[in-house]
Amino acid sequence: MRAMAPIFERLAAPRTDPWQENLTMTATTGAGQSAQPERPGMKDGVCGEFTVFTKINPGHADALREDLAKIAGASADEGNRAAMRQIGTLHDARHVIFDNETRFMFASVFDGSWDTYIDDFGKTAVGANFDRVFSHSEGFPGVSDPGAKDWFVAHQEPAGVFVSSYPDLTVQQIWKDQRVNEAFQEVLDTPEFRAALENPANAELLATSAFQKLMEEAAR
Repeated sequence: MRAMAPIFERLAAPRTDPWQENLTMTATTGAGQSAQPERPGMKDGVCGEFTVFTKINPGHADALREDLAKIAGASADEGNRAAMRQIGTLHDARHVIFDNETRFMFASVFDGSWDTYIDDFGKTAVGANFDRVFSHSEGFPGVSDPGAKDWFVAHQEPAGVFVSSYPDLTVQQIWKDQRVNEAFQEVLDTPEFRAALENPANAELLATSAFQKLMEEAAR
């Protein structure tokens, strides 16, 4: 099992996401730059909440509903999934038409900074969906417009309470944990792994509490 030790050491290493590295770089090299303005929304660990309420343009409710249906129908489309992975910080999002079809709500949970979150939408296919959906809201300037952030701030309402079930896990970490789990489950099913478990030379590592915990979690 000594040959397997480096693998477990890598799995146990601290996890760093690309967006965290970018934040660290900014903090190190951007000391002379002006700080981002304070943004609304609550945080729980690495997760932030974003909730916007708008007025639907008169007569646009049906068109908005049609656009939302198109987005929902394309949710499994590879292009949209690729865009979501390119952003890599969005946990979930929901669109709601309410108040007798006069108002619209968009709510989401994301990792990292508010400004980066908004900027990222304009760089992918998700930005086109944003433009299409919010074009039915009064006064929306377009996601790539310089005034878009001010418009979102004006229409955003911070949550009274925001709680995440996994406040210390980013989207990137969740995806990695899923990949590692799937790969480890495949390893568990191999005859080579079973032979390693039965090899007396590996008894010392197998007896460690860390390895026992790993096997217990894998068995759940």
